[in-house]
Amino acid sequence: MLADVVGVVIGRNEGERLRRCLESMVSRVRLVVYVDSGSTDGSVEMASALGATVVPLDMQQPFTAARARNAGFTEAVRTAPECSFVQFVDGDCEVRADWLERAQAFLGTHPEVVAVCGRRRERDPQRSAYNLLCDIEWAVPTGPARSFGGDVMLRAKALREIGGYRNDLIAGEEPELSVRLRAKGWGIVVLDAEMTLHDAAMTRFGQWWTRMVRSGYAFAEGAYLHGAAPERHFVRELRSALAWGLILPLLILGGLVAGGLWAIVPALLYPIQVLRLVFKNTGALRQRVLRASFLVIGKLPETQGALRFWKHKLLRRSSSLIEYK
Repeated sequence: MLADVVGVVIGRNEGERLRRCLESMVSRVRLVVYVDSGSTDGSVEMASALGATVVPLDMQQPFTAARARNAGFTEAVRTAPECSFVQFVDGDCEVRADWLERAQAFLGTHPEVVAVCGRRRERDPQRSAYNLLCDIEWAVPTGPARSFGGDVMLRAKALREIGGYRNDLIAGEEPELSVRLRAKGWGIVVLDAEMTLHDAAMTRFGQWWTRMVRSGYAFAEGAYLHGAAPERHFVRELRSALAWGLILPLLILGGLVAGGLWAIVPALLYPIQVLRLVFKNTGALRQRVLRASFLVIGKLPETQGALRFWKHKLLRRSSSLIEYK
């Protein structure tokens, strides 16, 4: 058991996915805290029976994954204040066999690094095109990185000093935290190691679309918070979404109004961009075509998400969670 590591798991109605997640951690770290967000499937009872400390999140307040992670971290450091590292895991992920030991050893020998993550893989990438897209997305380069995702091992002291995640963010809370940690001089590293096995359970186009809306919302809010130089957080991603998902469709619409044929030229940019991405990337042809096609199509829901953020900001409305499952 790793006595100086605590685990924080968040979830809602994850069922057997949560069981696999907790079983992959409870006997390997000092303490596992499970933060439940209003489950009705017996998750609380199961987590308690498996040995996790359960924290029911107050659902009278607007839910965010960031708030759940902060609640779990607060309980973890209250119960085990001597622990040096915290492993955050989403409840639909299973921690791989030697990840915790490798992550702890790396942080223990690299005092300048605040966070380490590894390869997140999809449990059943062949079940649907959308699961496969997730598996491709998880294949990030190893080495120094600018941000991390939901599964990550962090230095507890640094997380306390910076105030944790931003409770009000409904998406993109991990890259936003990464920005603030790097501003303090900390490094982030992706290890060449299997970290978690994720279960996206996406089988419908509508689920994928909603997931991309959430990404666009995160791009817009991230650029709003940290878009100024030198960080330029999510500025490039936001500009790309708006160029392909808003400006180009408006040009096509203008061409249709002007006489029909004028719409052909801007419309041709979409298949040209798909072909460019197919030849730019490496790997099996089917995967390259799939990824390129959905990257281009995804600019439309990303733009929808960005416009939703600006609408909420303009009307001073609080944001509700964007869930795809």
